[in-house]
Amino acid sequence: RMKKRMIKEDIINEVCRDTRKPRFVVEEVVNSTLENITLAMSQGKEVQFAGFGTFEPKKRAARTGRNPHTNEPVPIPARVVPSFKAGKYLKKAVTK
Repeated sequence: RMKKRMIKEDIINEVCRDTRKPRFVVEEVVNSTLENITLAMSQGKEVQFAGFGTFEPKKRAARTGRNPHTNEPVPIPARVVPSFKAGKYLKKAVTK
């Protein structure tokens, strides 16, 4: 039976198996990659992996929400949120 979720440890294990590189090396590379994606996005930059997808910060406009318990209006400020747009290869792989 296939697991429905893959965590960072699983990715590290798969890359170790695929590349036959030591775990500490793969873990360092994965951590550095994630840190650099995070840093770039925190500076307002997009990060693109051709065919795989693009990580980008997206601006959300301010709006008014509602408190579900009291039904009172609640102001929600504008903010920037992380977003991922799947690339052609990834979309094709997932939809088959």
